[in-house]
Amino acid sequence: MSMPTDLEPKQVHPVSVPPVEIHDLTVAYHARPVLWDIDLTVPEGKLVAVVGPNGAGKTTLLKALIGLVPWASGWVRLFGEPPDRVRGRVAYIPQRASVDWDFPATVLDVVLMGTYGRLGWIRRPGCTEKAQALSCLEQVGMAAFTRRQIGQLSGGQQQRVFMARALVQQADLYLLDEPLAGVDAATEQTILDLLRSLRDQGKTILVVHHDLQTVAGNFDWVVVLNLRLLAAGPVEQALTPQVLRQAYGGHLVILDHAAHVRLRREQGQE
Repeated sequence: MSMPTDLEPKQVHPVSVPPVEIHDLTVAYHARPVLWDIDLTVPEGKLVAVVGPNGAGKTTLLKALIGLVPWASGWVRLFGEPPDRVRGRVAYIPQRASVDWDFPATVLDVVLMGTYGRLGWIRRPGCTEKAQALSCLEQVGMAAFTRRQIGQLSGGQQQRVFMARALVQQADLYLLDEPLAGVDAATEQTILDLLRSLRDQGKTILVVHHDLQTVAGNFDWVVVLNLRLLAAGPVEQALTPQVLRQAYGGHLVILDHAAHVRLRREQGQE
């Protein structure tokens, strides 16, 4: 049997770079900190709930990841790079309330906007892009509404269209700001199914979420914020009663109930 020599090629195993790395991140509005000294690394292929009380900095965190708000200090790396170098790998869906729904665009127009990052400023969407957009609308159950003006849709339908626009971007990192807020049960299930499918394809998804009772059954990871990072990790490890009380201050009875239910499940009483 021949012995390996230094001249033989060695196997090189690629080093996995986390899709999200944050170090010492502080964001302030008018000299008032909204996020303070955040250190966070999110592994690849996770469906992550970002939770916390109103004003905790959840929306600001997503915006900071893609450079929509300036950082007072610290840094962000997406796939090991500054955010502006990997914009094509990131899809962002803002809160529905922040969108001008009177903008004169059809459903198909809105979804096609998700292809602009790949096409650049000169090329216009062609047959290939339109076919991709129609396929994504089919996935969210909105293929019959392609010519409808976006403002004529219900809130749940608008959210489905925004999901289709995110899907057509073919991103590796998805940042969604309360996509489940104010939608009907069917839309919520459609969106959750799509998010799980993206996760199963190795995508990483961060979702600002407000319903703590549904975190455990639908998300792999949780990030708990209240100005500072209070906890981050697998749901069963990070979403503890102590963390909930620290984040919300015990003001909402429903949170204590959610924590109680989670503890009973862990103890095998349900």
